[in-house]
Amino acid sequence: MIKNLLLLNRRCSMIIAITFVMTLLSACNKNEKPDTVAAPDKALAAKTTQQQAIPVQKLISSAIKLAPPSIGNQFDFSAKKDPFKPAIADKAVSASLPDNLKKVLQAGLPIHSFDVSQFKLIGIVTGSTENKAMVIDPNGKGYVLKTGMTIGKNVGRVTMIGAGGVDVVEQFRDDNGRVRKEIIRITLPRKQ
Repeated sequence: MIKNLLLLNRRCSMIIAITFVMTLLSACNKNEKPDTVAAPDKALAAKTTQQQAIPVQKLISSAIKLAPPSIGNQFDFSAKKDPFKPAIADKAVSASLPDNLKKVLQAGLPIHSFDVSQFKLIGIVTGSTENKAMVIDPNGKGYVLKTGMTIGKNVGRVTMIGAGGVDVVEQFRDDNGRVRKEIIRITLPRKQ
């Protein structure tokens, strides 16, 4: 019985679909010409143009017009501090230093604020690649030194870090104008 109902339901849906398709095909006859649209009356066209020409109400904006900003209202930053200048003031570079060391000293790094003899060596780390040393300035700030770094007011270069201490070479010009080198050794404090 259920099979009969399903077959009947399929037959009805097929008949409805075929009827629908036939109706569509009969409505689409290619031989028919489309209806022409009637031209509007000239009097009606003239009447509508007269209505468009006369404005009903004048347009008024409720927005307030502001005056354009003048150049005199711009901010003046000439009295302000330049945020890109270093915090440490430029130091007078002595004429006794070579030119390449003057540039380093002009950078104004804190490690270049003290003499090499004022730094205290507190530790040495020996490694497989490179030795490093830790020094403290008179203010208590610590620095890690590697071979080739500069330290001190006279921009001394760290040449060797060993178990005995750190060797720093300072270059300066003597009275005759010759470049002289002085080796300063910073050693670990002795245990008491």
